[in-house]
Amino acid sequence: MTKLYWKFLLSPVVFAATFFAANSALASEVSQQVTSVDQLSQESHSLGQVTSVSQFSDVQPTDWAFQALQSLVERYGCIAGYPNGTYRGNRALTRYEFAAGLNACLDRVNELVATATSDLVRKEDLSTLQRLQEEFSAELTTLRGRVDSLEAHTAELEANQFSTTTKLNGEAIFAVAGVFGDDASDRDNNPNNNPDLQDNIIFANRVRLNFDTSFTGKDRLRTRLQARNITEFQGSVTGTRMTRLGFDGDEDNDLGLDDLYYQFPLSDKMRVTVSAANTELNHLVETLSPLESSGNGSISRFGRFNPIYRAVGSTGLVINYQFSKRASLDLAYMVRDPEDPADKNGLFDGNYGALAQLIFEPIKNLDIGLTYVHSYNAGGSNSGVNLTGSTGSANAIRPFGNVATSADSFGLESSWRVSPQFTVSGWLGYSFAQSEVSNDSADILNYAITLAFPDLGGEGNLAGIVIGMPPKVTSSSLVDDKDTSLHIEGFYRLQVTDNIAITPGLFIITNPEHNDNNDSIFVGTIRTTFKF
Repeated sequence: MTKLYWKFLLSPVVFAATFFAANSALASEVSQQVTSVDQLSQESHSLGQVTSVSQFSDVQPTDWAFQALQSLVERYGCIAGYPNGTYRGNRALTRYEFAAGLNACLDRVNELVATATSDLVRKEDLSTLQRLQEEFSAELTTLRGRVDSLEAHTAELEANQFSTTTKLNGEAIFAVAGVFGDDASDRDNNPNNNPDLQDNIIFANRVRLNFDTSFTGKDRLRTRLQARNITEFQGSVTGTRMTRLGFDGDEDNDLGLDDLYYQFPLSDKMRVTVSAANTELNHLVETLSPLESSGNGSISRFGRFNPIYRAVGSTGLVINYQFSKRASLDLAYMVRDPEDPADKNGLFDGNYGALAQLIFEPIKNLDIGLTYVHSYNAGGSNSGVNLTGSTGSANAIRPFGNVATSADSFGLESSWRVSPQFTVSGWLGYSFAQSEVSNDSADILNYAITLAFPDLGGEGNLAGIVIGMPPKVTSSSLVDDKDTSLHIEGFYRLQVTDNIAITPGLFIITNPEHNDNNDSIFVGTIRTTFKF
């Protein structure tokens, strides 16, 4: 029998096998990027694997087809199955799947023919293969039509896909929010000077588009565009930054670049990230806060994570090293205005923060983080001094005025997963601030305890409680915060669908600005988050 006749004989079965592998992959990957039929057929799934011929269900061991395939497997040393040598799923094998299952043995026999060792192929085996082809002719005819449709559909998807390397995902927030209370807060001790609280209800939005690009399959280039018009509840609105929402910001819905970084593995244990613009540090290092997400976590700015992470800038270098599954080290150097060559700016002469953090798991489900941050604020008229990332009192944010200021901050973070439905977390942050133009110094303290209840009332839901003290100057050569403000927050995220969540929430600030002459301020919101 000639080589040409052999290929003609086998081509329908090979064709069917190729179709089945491609069809199985396409069905499970329909929501993902489509590349090619060959690549689709190589996709692996997490379902159980079977490699033994004896585990066939619809084709019984007593059937001649089963025995014929078993004979081919034993004689030619092949494993009948998918291209990776396995069958997928602990399920019955249909006649269509059996036709595809011949592919591995056919590849082996083809290999023998291609290497001029066709004399090793028995004539009776060729007869068996011809009989198999006749037995499965109906299935092969059906599969032949289906594969044509599959290839046409795949070609259409390839022609219209967004990118072969980039995935697009987005988030849109619609928020109804308002502040409530008697008066806005004031830093002095005369309650008669307090301005009125701007308590009109607002309706605003934030939209983010994330473009995640991978060139090697292990790296990621993140480019984020953002537009928003959510009023920051501070200044003339409430008189304090303690009332800020965790997802606020107002650029009149002008679209801008919000995040840009490139992340890649340097080894199996080390990951390097280079940020070029506006990256929040909590995206790159662990904060051990289950409520840190601005779109799905805490509704307040303070309640998301330890404010000492905000002392670091938004552009620079981050290194993550994983010692083991139970211990990791983070190192970061981030600046605020690296693109500006003017005095008190640039990569090394402007505002910057350097972080070192060790996270370990002493016992199962208990994580502990030890964090150190050294920060420098150049002062002046550009970005000004902001030691606490716009959380806490005005004294804590700028204890010496808008002059060059450095700080050494220490953080203790922990998270204990008591059960799948209950997590206790919290943090303690202490900063030692020093004026760079005088001998003035200040100590700044903040802390919080958070309770998270995942899947409360339904899968995907989340209830959260935050109780803590926003950053406060506890000791200073210039000015202290005499009293104590408490941040008390509760929210409940209702996961309506996989893509829509509604989160009503409320938090209270007692003695705003750590001043008991100020009345408590209530901040409420209904945050609706759409993911796509």
